[in-house]
Amino acid sequence: MTDMRPATYADAGVSIEAGNALVKMIAPLVRATRRPGADAEIGGFGGIFDMRAAGFTDPLLVAATDGVGTKLKLAIDSGRHESIGQDLVAMCVNDLVVQGAEPLFFLDYFATGKLETGVAGQVVAGIARACTAAGCALIGGETAEMPGIYAAGDYDLAGFAVGAVERDQLLTGDRVAAGNLLIGIASSGAHSNGYSLLRRLAEGVDLDAPAPFDSRHSLIDTLLAPTRLYVKPLLPILKAGRINALAHITGGGLLENVPRVLPDGARAVIDADSWALPPLFGWLQARGRMEAAELARTFNCGIGMVLAVDAAQADAVIADLRAAGESAFLIGAIAAGTRGCDVRGSAGLWGQAAGWTAAHDA
Repeated sequence: MTDMRPATYADAGVSIEAGNALVKMIAPLVRATRRPGADAEIGGFGGIFDMRAAGFTDPLLVAATDGVGTKLKLAIDSGRHESIGQDLVAMCVNDLVVQGAEPLFFLDYFATGKLETGVAGQVVAGIARACTAAGCALIGGETAEMPGIYAAGDYDLAGFAVGAVERDQLLTGDRVAAGNLLIGIASSGAHSNGYSLLRRLAEGVDLDAPAPFDSRHSLIDTLLAPTRLYVKPLLPILKAGRINALAHITGGGLLENVPRVLPDGARAVIDADSWALPPLFGWLQARGRMEAAELARTFNCGIGMVLAVDAAQADAVIADLRAAGESAFLIGAIAAGTRGCDVRGSAGLWGQAAGWTAAHDA
């Protein structure tokens, strides 16, 4: 180093002022996520949550962490940063609710090469809105400016959520039995999984043009549709003890995720004819000449959450979900057998021979 001027952090590409400006910008957004147990103030070295104030008596804590995968690349390349924060929150809090837990608080990690407060502000605003929608407080986070690690304009996200469930309400799957019915709740699109393949299949297509399968929306709008938040519709039904198991359909699709919540001796049998395969997935299947099993292992195929319930409860649970604004319907049942998942559907729906099976043995 030959420059005799005093060195500063800014010389190395890190702006303390930009970080402080971001904190000031997002403070009102964070404050709006307050809930019983958390004041949602930021700036300390750690966030605090009061379980007693939240109304729990004998709680178990449940923690989850996730990112949004390469969907983030679509957001960055298209300059659409306003909804990716919901993906981050949803991927975490939806994983909490499947264990019966109410999300309590959330923390985010935003890493970039050069902090652009406008971009970061849009992302955090989306995180805050999603936290409010899920009923959890945004109690802290970290912004890391790391020149040389990220290319210009790039950033990465990670989310961390903690929830709680009363000890006797924890969902472990042990209540699932043959004869239970399976209810599917519709997804809002591809959510945040399969995007490495999705982006590859979309190469050469004008993302700003109307989607080839839906002229009402651009393709980029369809691909960036944020992951649906299932917390608030499910919590009242969970607390009433009417759900035996929940499966969040993420990476691995229906084939890999449903068996994760089944006990030994229980097998899911899903009827693919019970819902219409959304056009996005039919388009992806056609462009990639994907086999049905690979499609259902990669994407959610229109189902974001699966519930196992007693047969006598199914109609009432579906009615409650629909009253809460969800699209819910019967998609199958639990049978006795090796733990796994059979998906059976017509050739017309899946573009394959009728009746196919995928096992997921313990």
